Amino acid sequence: MNEELGSENRPNKNYELSKPDSALSPDEGITFHYNRERRLANAPKEVQDLYREQKKSRFGLFGSLVADKPRRMLFAIIILLCLAIFMLSRLGYFETTYTLDGNRIDIKGTAFEGTTIITLKKIAKNADAFTGAVDIAVSPVVRNEDEQYLVFSHRVFFSLEKEEEYRFAAPFDDGELLMVLQNEKSTLQLVIKPE
Repeated sequence: MNEELGSENRPNKNYELSKPDSALSPDEGITFHYNRERRLANAPKEVQDLYREQKKSRFGLFGSLVADKPRRMLFAIIILLCLAIFMLSRLGYFETTYTLDGNRIDIKGTAFEGTTIITLKKIAKNADAFTGAVDIAVSPVVRNEDEQYLVFSHRVFFSLEKEEEYRFAAPFDDGELLMVLQNEKSTLQLVIKPE
């Protein structure tokens, strides 16, 4: 087929397919190699920034946390959540402490072999805090009306000491216990969940 389309039979035989070498100027010369610098010189600034060599920084924890916009946003959200939890805990929303006539009371229960060991810690807030006998009644939480009310009672004495800790065992092994603390002035009712 090439023989049929020889130089005489071509439809554009009067048209030169390429310039002769003598007609090429040095600026129009054919480039036979790839030159990155020449290509990047004509490229947009964003492309040039991509190829610019940057000094590699050493590993830094803070730098990696705020390296780009999504990481900065995530870091800011974590900081805000930590601040919110700190403020709520300082305001007392996560604490299991109660107040009884100027005494801060922290109560915890631990289930052990069919009983619940209750730990009551008293911290006097001021010099006018109550001192004297405190009656404690403990009962499992009654879920329906047909259940019997089993009540265990105990008495502790708050002294003039700033901090005191009392432990006693209630004969109940239940998920929730109702406690009532009562002195001669006031009553405190609460529900604890033994661990």
